[in-house]
Amino acid sequence: MSLFPEAAAAVSPRVPFEAWQQAELDTVESALSAWVPGSAPAGLGQAMRYGVLDGGKRLRPLLVLAAAQAAAGHREAALRAACAVELIHAYSLIHDDMPCMDDDILRRGKPTVHVQFGEAQAMLAGDAMQALAFEVLTPDTGVPPVLQAKLCSLLARSAGHAGMAGGQAIDLASVGVPLNEQALRDMHHRKTGALLQASVLMGAACGGVDAGAWQALSEYGDAVGLAFQVVDDILDVTQASETLGKTAGKDMDNNKPTYVSILGLPAARAHAEELRHKAHAALARSGLANVERLRVLADKVVERDC
Repeated sequence: MSLFPEAAAAVSPRVPFEAWQQAELDTVESALSAWVPGSAPAGLGQAMRYGVLDGGKRLRPLLVLAAAQAAAGHREAALRAACAVELIHAYSLIHDDMPCMDDDILRRGKPTVHVQFGEAQAMLAGDAMQALAFEVLTPDTGVPPVLQAKLCSLLARSAGHAGMAGGQAIDLASVGVPLNEQALRDMHHRKTGALLQASVLMGAACGGVDAGAWQALSEYGDAVGLAFQVVDDILDVTQASETLGKTAGKDMDNNKPTYVSILGLPAARAHAEELRHKAHAALARSGLANVERLRVLADKVVERDC
């Protein structure tokens, strides 16, 4: 699991955002391709690679890498954290799409993993990717053990019962159940927001930030995480499946509460803008110099159309 030399150097803060984004996306893709084993037995590696490579916005890895750069962080640790977060995210999508959960057949513009490889193989692929995330975070050399432990703690807490898994449990229990905005926010802070917030904090943990900057970045991550879900709910009712790369209108068809169903479309859009402003304000309070890429990522979350 050695880190190849071309992945080790951070992209200069002076490079324009789009060029930085493409360079980091290429680096993350190369690292994932190197670390996700196609040789895993009985076709398991093929299912794993199908589920994580060549698709997705890679927002979580970009947040890790942008926050690490703002914090002047350890590059190898940041790249490993970026890949680990994406592995956890991809595993969650594989499991969420299965018939026992959201029962979907389209993800990232192609058939879902259980459609392509069968339910049992999809379940195992997700399990293996979850374990691989923590293997990536704990190399024998290259990353200080105390930093490894911090990164593992942040990722585990965001993915477990208090975070993503707990939020998914609430989501499944809320079908046909009226929720107020506070309850909906709690569900999505866990299901979607916790991993996005952890992405920012894992990047920050790779560097040296004081308590004030850590709190500001935590608030930024919270605002971006919730904005992502608000926009997701908006796109679910305003875009076609071909644009989204997943089945549009699924939440409405399944009678699930969303920000659009509770607030209405205009108010949901206004709330996304409010969260964008909160994210920007948090960055301004951080006292960190190189936060422009985090600011642009918040803008892209709110302005996205897929």
